[in-house]
Amino acid sequence: MSSIDTKNKVSRTLHNWLMAIVLWRENHIQEKSFVIVLSLIVGVLGGFAALLLKGMSHYIAQFLTSFLSTTQGNWLFFIYPAVGILITVLFVKYVVRDNISHGVTKVLYAISQNKSRLKRHNTWTSIVASSVTIGFGGSVGAEGPIVYTGAAIGSNVGQVFRMSPRVLMIMVGCGAAAGIAGIFKAPIAGMLFTLEVLMIDLTTVSVMPLLISSITAATVSYALTGYDVEFFFVQSEAFATPRIPYVIMLGTFCGLVSLYFTKVMNMMENVFKRMHSHVKKYLFGALLLSCLIFLFPPLYGEGYTAIVDLLGGNVSGIVNGSIFYADRDSVWFIALFILFIILAKAFATSATNGAGGVGGTFAPSLYVGCMAGFLFAYLINNMFGMDLSVKNFALMGMAGVMSGVMHAPLMGIFLTAELTGGYDLFLPLLIVSTLSYGTIKLFEPYSIYAMRLARRGELLTHHKDKAVLTLLKINSVIENDFIPVRADMSLKEMVDAISKSNRNLFPVVGDSGELLGVVLLDEIRNIMFRPDLYRRMYVNEFMSTPPAQIELSENMEKVMKTFDTTGAWNLPVVNDGKYVGFVSKSKIFNSYRRVLRHYSED
Repeated sequence: MSSIDTKNKVSRTLHNWLMAIVLWRENHIQEKSFVIVLSLIVGVLGGFAALLLKGMSHYIAQFLTSFLSTTQGNWLFFIYPAVGILITVLFVKYVVRDNISHGVTKVLYAISQNKSRLKRHNTWTSIVASSVTIGFGGSVGAEGPIVYTGAAIGSNVGQVFRMSPRVLMIMVGCGAAAGIAGIFKAPIAGMLFTLEVLMIDLTTVSVMPLLISSITAATVSYALTGYDVEFFFVQSEAFATPRIPYVIMLGTFCGLVSLYFTKVMNMMENVFKRMHSHVKKYLFGALLLSCLIFLFPPLYGEGYTAIVDLLGGNVSGIVNGSIFYADRDSVWFIALFILFIILAKAFATSATNGAGGVGGTFAPSLYVGCMAGFLFAYLINNMFGMDLSVKNFALMGMAGVMSGVMHAPLMGIFLTAELTGGYDLFLPLLIVSTLSYGTIKLFEPYSIYAMRLARRGELLTHHKDKAVLTLLKINSVIENDFIPVRADMSLKEMVDAISKSNRNLFPVVGDSGELLGVVLLDEIRNIMFRPDLYRRMYVNEFMSTPPAQIELSENMEKVMKTFDTTGAWNLPVVNDGKYVGFVSKSKIFNSYRRVLRHYSED
């Protein structure tokens, strides 16, 4: 027996075993109960995936940078990012052969438009690509890829056991929560990420699986890496109520910084979209990123070392490895250096992703927030002789900018507290996060992840009606039992068609299948019983133009807006002008109620 035959035999045996397990589960364990088991499995796998991604990226970065000088500029910063992105591009093009960028957006799309189904390769490809990108200096975070990976794990585990789309949606949320909880050791933030960013509804069915996955992943992370928090932070100065006005100003400032970060990311994304050559994208992005990292080394990778320095009071450490190292003792130079880092981070992150790297904007928002909060207090102290705690304000800034960029104030608050152990600053964290979120909402209604889908009308939102509408497809509500007629048919032929139909609406179709108009039974009722007109009148004389036409490619939310605008109950559906069928408001309402009941079952 050949090796191929042996492999096929083993594969068939495993498949048969799996099917036997699936059938046994369907016969003996209810779906609601089995979700708890699956959430535990997803939590364990998501926790291990998070540690693997985190460990690989840190190991690569340590291997490449451990010997570099901290007292002068390093020319290798020109080379590492470009090499890392090139390796990632080749890996994605020749091994993955699929687009794995914008991980969180892809997860949102899967929930909204693809019945929560993600491809199998997504369970590992983002880990490899992101590790190389970040390890070689790509100025992005590992959190977007781990959300994509965790969500893919949840989706595929659910698919293996033939779970319904409603349960698959919960499994995707469980995987995403496990990824965040595992990589940050932050179970509450993991669950809140799923609720605020992925917008999974919090119901009695979803809350327990989400909690189990988050706690399990965090437990795996704690068990294997210890109980230390991600960023060591000791609150040496208690927060005092006279500082609240400055906290309020910081919240507004963080909202504006979040808006700047979001706008620059969108602008740069459009710049790269206009470059149709992958070579041009790579050269432009790699050159921009390498130059920025050479000038500002804290932009290398996730930048967590710089966050630790600022939270630990080591302000001058932020210029280590820079050509500006000699100026580390100048107060105003440090302020200017940090300001340029805040301004440059969005460009560095965009350049990394635009050139072909794989990473997220989660860590960059934390990073920019820390810098913004520190700079805010640092400038006030040195300009007005105040004694604000720069460490405390750096911590608040992390929560503020994350809340603004992601439109997730609760996650920003709890993630910052869980990352640093800074629970004593809970009140100012609440103030900063809320004000930052409120500020950016005045200018930008969607998060940096959701806006791409929102522009295309493909976003599943917190609003239950819109959520259900995105789950409806126009193909499922088209009715085809309308008898088409031709424009040159006589009234007699029209009456014959009416006698064979149980509908009071007739599409008028041309020779090529194009829709020319419609005939309404009510509008010809006064002439259809006059035999003297049977041979003298033709359809083109009494047909009318429908109030609107629905394109086959339109999403259901747009279809409903058309119904509301026209006041019609039936509208024709066309595909490039050719008649397809009719869609009725009553059919949509019936389907809406059915889907709503299905996805709201507790």
